[in-house]
Amino acid sequence: MNYDYLIVGAGLFGATFAHEMKKAGKKCLCIDKRERLGGNIYTREQRGIQVHQYGAHIFHTSDETIWKYVNQFAEFNHFVNSPLAVYGDELYNLPFNMNTFSKMWGIRTPEQAKAIIENQKKECKFENPSNLEEQALSLVGRDVYEKLVKGYTEKQWGRDCRELPAFIIKRLPVRFTYDNNYFTDKYQGIPVGGYTQIIEKLLEGTPVRLGVSYREFVRSTGARVPGRGAVNCSGELESFDGGDSFKKVLYTGMIDEYFDYELGELQYRSLRFEEEDLPESENYQGNAVVNYTEREVPYTRIIEHKHFEFGTGEGTVITREYPAEWKRGDEPYYPINDERNNKLFASYQELAKEEKNVLFGGRLGQYRYYDMDKVIAAALEMVKAEI
Repeated sequence: MNYDYLIVGAGLFGATFAHEMKKAGKKCLCIDKRERLGGNIYTREQRGIQVHQYGAHIFHTSDETIWKYVNQFAEFNHFVNSPLAVYGDELYNLPFNMNTFSKMWGIRTPEQAKAIIENQKKECKFENPSNLEEQALSLVGRDVYEKLVKGYTEKQWGRDCRELPAFIIKRLPVRFTYDNNYFTDKYQGIPVGGYTQIIEKLLEGTPVRLGVSYREFVRSTGARVPGRGAVNCSGELESFDGGDSFKKVLYTGMIDEYFDYELGELQYRSLRFEEEDLPESENYQGNAVVNYTEREVPYTRIIEHKHFEFGTGEGTVITREYPAEWKRGDEPYYPINDERNNKLFASYQELAKEEKNVLFGGRLGQYRYYDMDKVIAAALEMVKAEI
């Protein structure tokens, strides 16, 4: 068959693009190396609970257009993200707000909290912070930094805060109200029944092949595609004896992988998930997300999935998240957007400009961390440009 687009990646970006292109009369085929739809927002049912397979995903946006768009595909509940933080035997509310400060210092008013923070900031003031620790101390003072920032950040990045560049945290949100809502966006919630249904509806009418990578698909099917998809790992042009043809490719995988890492590897942080099924427990921790901020605790947080939909299902399922160094073959989660990697990505972008009729989208194709609403907005922008 002759297709308009081969879409590489059945995550939110690729599925949104496919949906809109189908509406515009374009013919698309979608492939994904995983055996399931949805990318990192994939959810599955277990014990009547929607389990977030790849970490907690809370949809939030201030863009009414995007909120209305996503509500076409699922009913959203009114879940509000209010994580907790454990430091030793102490329990604090996040984000940093008056509940946090009241527990930490035994005070009640915003004026008291502001005075303590300002005094601590003066004691730790650095004219030109040279690393993340100095930057954080200059922003929130020693108590908040030591208990709620330092250990968590070092686990997340896999190195001491004094070895991390200052620009990683340009600001730390501090609120002088008793408000535990992590996000400030107008719209927020979790789709009732999970995220996978959204991807399934977005991809209705678009053929999908799962469990196959881009290069495997091209080599095994003889598909005719523009760009380097037509080149095998030896750098030799494949000989085609037919197969489907595609006018364009939307590639949502790792941009450096697309180019066989010829300029070097972009760096990522990865995650390892340890899931535990607890049939005898109805409520393990009383909250959807609890962070563990001491570096000595190997995981960064525990997610109890049933609380995303207000305690539905019998028993409970929890997931511990362990940050990990990324290496080839691992799943890349967080791009490390430091000076070295941003410069390398810019070089890959120059190569991408030479790939006629190949589009790069999503967090891996564009090497940036995206919230879900921004993923949809970026996909819709790309559709608009294409049409």
